[in-house]
Amino acid sequence: MKRIYRFIRDQFLAGHSDKLNLLGDRDIEWSWVASQMPKGSGEALDFGPGGSSLGLVAAEAGFNVTAVDQQPIAWLYHHPHLHFTQGDILKLQLPESHFDLIINCSVIEHVGLAGRYGVTEDLLDGDLDAMERLKMLLKPEGIMLLTIPVGKDAVFPPLHRVYGEARLPLLLSGYIIEKEQYWTKDMENKWIPVTKKEALNRFPQERLYGLGCFILKRKGD
Repeated sequence: MKRIYRFIRDQFLAGHSDKLNLLGDRDIEWSWVASQMPKGSGEALDFGPGGSSLGLVAAEAGFNVTAVDQQPIAWLYHHPHLHFTQGDILKLQLPESHFDLIINCSVIEHVGLAGRYGVTEDLLDGDLDAMERLKMLLKPEGIMLLTIPVGKDAVFPPLHRVYGEARLPLLLSGYIIEKEQYWTKDMENKWIPVTKKEALNRFPQERLYGLGCFILKRKGD
C-alpha cells in the first residue's frame, strides 16, 4: 500500500512541479543547524554565511567564530566573538586542526560554479576540494554541521549542484556521518522528513530539490 501511495505521490509531484518551490528551505536548514549546535568554548568556522545568523548563534553558544565568505557581509549587529574574513576558502591561510565546529550550511554546492556568490572560476571538483580543505581545518574531535541539496545527481550552473547516489559519497569521503536527516516537499508544498532513499530518488529541478542535513566528523588519518 505504501508503495502505491508513493508512486501516486511521485506522479503527482512530477506533474505539478510548477506548483512546488523551495520556499521555507532556510527554515529547515537554519533550525536544524541551530538545534544540533553544541554549547561550550572553542573555535568555530562559519563557512559562507551570507545572510545567515548562524555565526551569531555559535557566538552566543560560547564559540569564538571566524566567518569566511567571498563577498562582503552587512550584519546588523556586532559581537565580540564573531569576526569576518573575506576570501576564498581554498586560498585563505587558516590554521589546520584548529576548529571545534564548522558550519557549512547550503554553501558547498556552489563552490567551483562561476557566476554566483562571488565565484569567478569554474572548478569541476571545487566542492570536493573545499570539503577536503575543511576536513584539514577541523580538529580530530570536532564536528561539521552540513546541509546540502539532495536528489538525483545533477548540476545546474551557475546555481548549484544536487547530491545523489553518485556524488554524495564523494562529497562525504573522509568523514564519518554521526547523524543524517532528509527532507522533501509534499503535495501541499510543505517540507516533510523522509528516508534517505526517498530523498535521493527524487528528480531535482533548478528551484526544487530535497535537503540533506548531516553531523560529520573527520575520519582518522
